[in-house]
Amino acid sequence: MDDELQRAIRQAAEKHALLNAVKYESAAEVSAVMGPLMSENPEFRSQGGKVSRVVSDVVEDVNSQTPTERRAHLEETAPEALAELEAESDEPTHTLPALPGDTSRVRMRAAPNPNGPWHIGHGRMPAVIGTYKDRYDGSFIVRFDDTDPETKRPDLDAYDAILDDINYLGFEPDDVIYASDRLETYYEHAREVIAAEGAYTCSCSGEHFSALKNNAEPCPHRQKSVTKTQEEFERMVAGEYTAGEMVLRIRTDINHKNPALRDWVGFRQIDTPHPRESASEYRCWPMLDFQSAIDDHLTGVTHIIRGIDLQDSAKRQEFLYDYLEWDYPEVVHWGHIQVDAYDIALSTSTIKQEIEAGRLNGWGDPRAPTIQSLRRRGIKGDAIVEAMNELGTSTNNVELSMSSIYANNRSQVDRDADRYFMIRDGTTFSLRDGPPHATPPLHPDADRGTRTIPVGDSVQIESADVPQEGERVWLKSLGCVRRTGDQLIPTGDELEVVQSGAVDVIHWVDTESAIPVEMHTPEGTVSGVAEPDFQQTSPDTVVQFERIGFARVDDHTEHSARPSVVYWTHS
Repeated sequence: MDDELQRAIRQAAEKHALLNAVKYESAAEVSAVMGPLMSENPEFRSQGGKVSRVVSDVVEDVNSQTPTERRAHLEETAPEALAELEAESDEPTHTLPALPGDTSRVRMRAAPNPNGPWHIGHGRMPAVIGTYKDRYDGSFIVRFDDTDPETKRPDLDAYDAILDDINYLGFEPDDVIYASDRLETYYEHAREVIAAEGAYTCSCSGEHFSALKNNAEPCPHRQKSVTKTQEEFERMVAGEYTAGEMVLRIRTDINHKNPALRDWVGFRQIDTPHPRESASEYRCWPMLDFQSAIDDHLTGVTHIIRGIDLQDSAKRQEFLYDYLEWDYPEVVHWGHIQVDAYDIALSTSTIKQEIEAGRLNGWGDPRAPTIQSLRRRGIKGDAIVEAMNELGTSTNNVELSMSSIYANNRSQVDRDADRYFMIRDGTTFSLRDGPPHATPPLHPDADRGTRTIPVGDSVQIESADVPQEGERVWLKSLGCVRRTGDQLIPTGDELEVVQSGAVDVIHWVDTESAIPVEMHTPEGTVSGVAEPDFQQTSPDTVVQFERIGFARVDDHTEHSARPSVVYWTHS
């Protein structure tokens, strides 16, 4: 590569490295520079690895500067790029489409069934609703739709766990409502619907009514008088019927082209007591379509987001709204969400079964596709919200790539995460004539200082990094060594051997001072050792193990024989 071409590559790489560092307020990354560099300069592509080495040098130089120096340098060398970047930051951007209808007063609700803590897919609703709340200066209701004490039996621990997850995502509900506290309200409105001749009590078996409905034939109870319906409904409320003996049906159109909309069930009897003590005496429970419809109106919900599979719910509820002379809220339907990178389905019941069978160690197990798991791994709530919003509100099914969450999170944690060495599956070599200690930087930002690693008579390196006999490697922040048998012997080579690509750079730890670490990952638990300064980190902070990835510190122990525990975040 001639000098002129090298200067051109370096100048272009410097602009993109500075842009990357200034934009994300963190260290620049080679991968983030290579893409736009090659896109703008196709003539560089033929140089391949040579360009990469130049970019690596430039990124190292940029990362040695302070944030203030980077911005000043960018303003000096590429002022138009900095101006464009600042203009972008001044303009509000909206990933989500505008809400339909009147948005002068926006009030939305997330309505979880608290039958267990949330899996990742559940996070989409509060992420989007919370974002719309901020965008329109609206309000956000959390309503626990817990009116099924049997089939989807509420988990008493899930109520607080869900509220914790919403808070972790960065939102605070304006109101929290428990549907199981509102039975008397649902009874009151059921009586209004009965009085408007919009409902009747029915004692048909489920199979018999289904056959009638599918043939567009009216139930024999459909012409029951209002007085008789009122009497039997009060007996339902009093718990005088057993499960399956009597239901209250909402009268619709028995000839409707969609059989699912014909005279749907509004209330049924359930013998199983509700787990919440305040609701344990009730036996007459509303179906979700009835309960949700009443609550949406009474709590002032203006816009509803629900799955495309629930289109029939809106149509059923519109019959109810007609009887009560209410206006139906605006509705946005969206497709299902799937998440890659997990072997376990996005299903509360499936995750619960895995935990009960001992195949998962609770809802925070890194192998579980749960919000609690991501939180324990050190994923920021904002990173999840941003990825969820990027999916939009299309009626098409969508797949959430965990890599998008990781990329969002990396831009947040990189600037704060101190660097350390950790060795997995280590191989020990004696070290001859090494210095007494090494002082690698605590972070690419030089202002953050250094850490001290003692150097004794032997070091551990990862087995995958073991050089062949006679080969050299560069022990990061220590120097170049050559393998001779089970020894590593300093060669005295300068940094040019790394810059030329002749020698690989690897990490290491001093054998005597290393501390044991146990790292829990989505693939299982990994044991290793880390440099001694790592033990000074505080639990709940995210660090970066160089050449391995980021990890959240879960717990330290004062006894060196017991490992510190970390949870892998991402690479």
